[in-house]
Amino acid sequence: MSGERKEDGCVFCNRLDCDDRAHYVLHREAHWYLILNLYPYNSGHLLLVLNRHASRLNECTPAELADMARLLKLMEDVLQEGFRPDGINCGYNGGSSAGAGIPGHLHVHMLPRWHGDTNFMSTVGATRVMPQTLDQVWERLKPVVDRHVAGWADA
Repeated sequence: MSGERKEDGCVFCNRLDCDDRAHYVLHREAHWYLILNLYPYNSGHLLLVLNRHASRLNECTPAELADMARLLKLMEDVLQEGFRPDGINCGYNGGSSAGAGIPGHLHVHMLPRWHGDTNFMSTVGATRVMPQTLDQVWERLKPVVDRHVAGWADA
């Protein structure tokens, strides 16, 4: 975006050790962390980021893949509870030709969707209108994430 300072290094590696609140990290685990997308398509656009560089799923260990599945379910549960969307999009872009903005660092997108949530601003004006700030979304979802994760200990 115009006027923004590019940071040195990999943006995802830079979030491996940071102030979680200041950088919108919602949860951390041994292999992955959950963070808000800084350039969301919709409010609640989440990213699940691998804690190391890998480009594709076939570069993940079995443990990383197992954790990914569990965390994707967490993301879906949190979005359902936090936003009550009509649907959910989930996916990743494997390689720059597939649209990966950071092709060397695997991350999975998940975002809530509603009937009629597209508008002319994105199509014509190349602008996104967000009804909530990232701070508001973090405050809304962080307690939901924490409660779901705490429930894992009871299972």
